[in-house]
Amino acid sequence: MRDNSSATHSRPVVVSGVHASGLWLGLLGVAAFSLTVPFTKVALAGLSPLFIGSGRAVVAAVLAGCALALTRQPLPRGMQWLRITVVAAGVVLGFPLLTSYALTSTPASHGAVVIALLPAATATAAVLRGRERPPRAFWLITGAGAAAAIIFASIHAGGFGQLHWADLLLLGAVAAGAAGYAEGGLLARELGAWQTVSWALVLASPLMLALTAVDMAQRPPSAEPAEWAAFAYLGVVSMFLGFFAWYRGLAIGPIAQVSQIQLIQPVLTICWAALLLGEALTWSTVLGGVAVILSAGAAVRVRLRPEPAPSTTTTSRSLQTVKD
Repeated sequence: MRDNSSATHSRPVVVSGVHASGLWLGLLGVAAFSLTVPFTKVALAGLSPLFIGSGRAVVAAVLAGCALALTRQPLPRGMQWLRITVVAAGVVLGFPLLTSYALTSTPASHGAVVIALLPAATATAAVLRGRERPPRAFWLITGAGAAAAIIFASIHAGGFGQLHWADLLLLGAVAAGAAGYAEGGLLARELGAWQTVSWALVLASPLMLALTAVDMAQRPPSAEPAEWAAFAYLGVVSMFLGFFAWYRGLAIGPIAQVSQIQLIQPVLTICWAALLLGEALTWSTVLGGVAVILSAGAAVRVRLRPEPAPSTTTTSRSLQTVKD
């Protein structure tokens, strides 16, 4: 077939444009999320971790409720509410609160390296939730990435085998976020992407509002304008608008390629920590980040790799067996 024929010329132009749109939107979402850890660190200078973790969810829930009402989204049904609870527990309650408390005693760049486990952890949660049977290489690579993150955290804690309580909180945040992302990814096929996150925010809003009120009663918030601006970013962008771009990019796809953009998030976070917070980049941070990111990327690729199609010989033998 000739190069100038319609069958070989028109289709790649359309597909490449769609792919580029999905990749750019995915990159926009990741860029928004990459500032979450540094801005949490900024906000902690004047606000308590409980106020940051719960208050930002309250801000996002107000925006989510308005979006759901204005677009007249139908209410979830039956078991969907239970699945939304899982999403809310992971990405609205668990991840924000655990990272906020962890960052009170650890640098943002350190937190970014441990949180770099999230893509691989999400893939693992999706495998368990979907009852998939990935190849053995998936489990080996995922285990290597987890070991790299734990070794990195142990070295920074003062010696091999010693983990600071902040590292345990970060690992808990990764587990919570992975469960929420995996369940949210499945539920988004039924409710829609941003709708799933919005319903999770609305469902968790009474609890998050109560936690915010308790913290304000014990310690009235008092912060500088820069700290309030960082808190506003966490509530408006990290907890709400960032998901619009991220999930829209995944919807346009291809998901296998767009999802891997998340692997650059820890790199961006470490760079932001150096630029905005003046944190020094040590060799252990760089090497630890590279090891975890490479492991996460390999795990995602192995899981997304399609299984080989059965050979013609195997197929013909199977048919012959059925006939016999």
